[in-house]
Amino acid sequence: MKKLVVLLMIMGILLLSSVAFAQVANPDWWKKAAEPYQGVVIRGVSESTPPSKTIAEIAAPAFEELTGIKVELETTSWDEMYNKEIQDMQAGAGIYDFVYIEQDAAASYLEQNWLIDLTPLVDNADLTAPDFDLPDFTSFIDSFKDEEGKLYGIPFEAFLKTYIYRTDLFNDPEIQAAFKEEYGYDLAVPTTWEQYTDIAKFFTEYGKEKGIEIYGHVAQAKTHPCLAYELCETIWPTWGVYNWGVNLENMRTSVENGGTLNSDTAKEALAWYVDMLQYAPPGVRTYTWDEAAAVFGTGIIAQGFLYMENLGWLANDPDRSVVIGKIAVDLPPTKPGVMEAAEAGEGYIGYYDGGAWGIPHSSKNKEAAWLFIQWCTRKEWQPEFAELATTVVRQSAFEDPIIDELNEKMGDYYTLMQEKGYLFAGCPPLPMQTPLNELYLQWISRAVAGEISPEECLDNLAEKADQLMEELGY
Repeated sequence: MKKLVVLLMIMGILLLSSVAFAQVANPDWWKKAAEPYQGVVIRGVSESTPPSKTIAEIAAPAFEELTGIKVELETTSWDEMYNKEIQDMQAGAGIYDFVYIEQDAAASYLEQNWLIDLTPLVDNADLTAPDFDLPDFTSFIDSFKDEEGKLYGIPFEAFLKTYIYRTDLFNDPEIQAAFKEEYGYDLAVPTTWEQYTDIAKFFTEYGKEKGIEIYGHVAQAKTHPCLAYELCETIWPTWGVYNWGVNLENMRTSVENGGTLNSDTAKEALAWYVDMLQYAPPGVRTYTWDEAAAVFGTGIIAQGFLYMENLGWLANDPDRSVVIGKIAVDLPPTKPGVMEAAEAGEGYIGYYDGGAWGIPHSSKNKEAAWLFIQWCTRKEWQPEFAELATTVVRQSAFEDPIIDELNEKMGDYYTLMQEKGYLFAGCPPLPMQTPLNELYLQWISRAVAGEISPEECLDNLAEKADQLMEELGY
């Protein structure tokens, strides 16, 4: 029986590989370009996300079949991925020929000169497919360029972190009537944080009254890097506190030095975040991004904020999700003036997450790695890739019928990404963001635990962050 299961799994992978193979626009070009690298083994490392797994299980075997270049792609945990690729690039060992560059880490990698400029490869007609079409990539590709416009990464996954809610609950006539009776206005997607708070309170109390487990809020509030990221990327921008509260001109965070980290607005937002945990499940202080998504999939959350890389399984996998056909996404609530500022290009309202493939300076097989990077992101495979892994990084993919069908299942997510993606931004250019995140976590976790007030937390944090910036030479 076990042998039969294994055989069926192998047949399934081969079938998917054949589908990917059949969608190659110009197979003869790929064969010719790969001729000098026959038998070469290229190695890569990435986070164990749906896009990376799809590439490892489907794209890589098809690439090997067509080109004769063997691909070994490790998919591992977020922490382990960073450890492995950073140690390799620091040592210059050349273990990996291509690596995952999370958008957050791009500035740090560039400052360390760990990656090669891909621009000469893009311009090389012998190594760049005729239909590669760099301008077809979404604006997310700009996150992997330096100030001169040189390109260091090709995106293969991109997601928004935004508002998600239960349409079945929001559209229930009984619930709508009860909400309006209590709050005096119609239950709808909140556009202000006051409305979001009302909805969170309502559903949590409604659950208690009805004797059912339902909560109006969820968060990633564990003492873990995810906590600081949630404040910096999801909450503060919607209140008008950008760039982690850092003044990017002088790399300082305190109000006294031109930053906004300990501003009244930042303190108000942190106080709100801590207070809102009472409307989340009791275990919320143990949630990272994974647990927050998982608990939403159990059906006990009415609204919240999630990384939309989880939307594929939330909308399609009955083994993990009971909310299939019952969810939609929308823009987050904002404070007055914030949405208008974002629309004018003077701010942003949330996090544009994702990653790209880059080639380390120490890679021993740069040209072969470049061919594989293109293979993973080619235009004709994007719609199927989205079907398998949720993500879209090319403008042309939005026009495909496959995306239209997925969009309906996923609560108009792709419409939101295509039309409103410009309102979201990735991590600002903070090369020191890792030690900065560690410091932010140290203090914010104390406020979340109730050990210190939000005001005391951010006053101390801003002072320590400015000291850290100075120690690091900024």
